[in-house]
Parts: sequence; structure tokens; C-alpha cells
Amino acid sequence: MARKRAMDLLARREHSRHELLTKLLTKGCSRQIAELALDELEQDGLLSEDRFIESLVQTRRNQGHGPVRIRHDLREKGIADSSIEPWLDERAEDWLDILAKVRRQKFGDELPGNFTERARQARFLQSRGFTAEQIRRVLNDDELY
Repeated sequence: MARKRAMDLLARREHSRHELLTKLLTKGCSRQIAELALDELEQDGLLSEDRFIESLVQTRRNQGHGPVRIRHDLREKGIADSSIEPWLDERAEDWLDILAKVRRQKFGDELPGNFTERARQARFLQSRGFTAEQIRRVLNDDELY
């Protein structure tokens, strides 16, 4: 029964092991049976932490979220930092492209003209999960992106 429920959930989208375990436990499944079912799913290749991480990272990037926010979301889903690191390089230049696109969609092509507007845009971008360094670079050099 636990295996079937977990497979039903996985048919909709990728899940982390932690997510599935939590959902099975809330449905009244014993921890031991849930753990065994999840072990079987991992052995069969139906449950994959790497596939889950890749899926969540790509979805969040497409939504315009930055690496800080994505890292936080993965941690909430029970993913260890050591598993997250290979998927999120905050120094990668493509984060700047995503950040610049998000900024333009929200605020238009014009760079902020004064400190107040710059601070407002920076707060918004920070809430989307971009680092202070990424925000500084895009707000200073937006015409490059």
C-alpha cells in the first residue's frame, strides 16, 4: 500500500525521499513500512534524489528564482547541502542573465535613477533569492545583460 501511494505521488511530479516519507506517515503508514517502500522505489530507479534536485532547480530557475531561494527550497524538502552543491553554483554567469530578465520584467529597461528606487529593486531581487553580489552587478551593469 505504501509503495502504491508513493508511486501515485511520483507519477504527478518528482519528490524527495523526505517529502514522500512525510506524506506516507501523515496517511497513517508506519515508518518501517514507508522506509522499506521508499528503499524499493530507489532500487527500481523510480525515486531519485538527483532527478528531484534537477527538476526543482530547473523549475525554480524558469520561475525567476535565484540560487539562495532554490537552496532554501531544497533544504526544506530534506535535501542535504552536500547533494545541493553540484547543482547550484552561485558564481555561474547564467544567474546574472536570469536576474536581469526578472528585473526588466518587473521594473522595465531603465536602471534605477536614485538610491530609493535602487534599494527597492534590490530588495525585490533579494526576495527572489539572488545574492547581494549578483544584484550589485546587474544594477550596475544591466546594459551588459
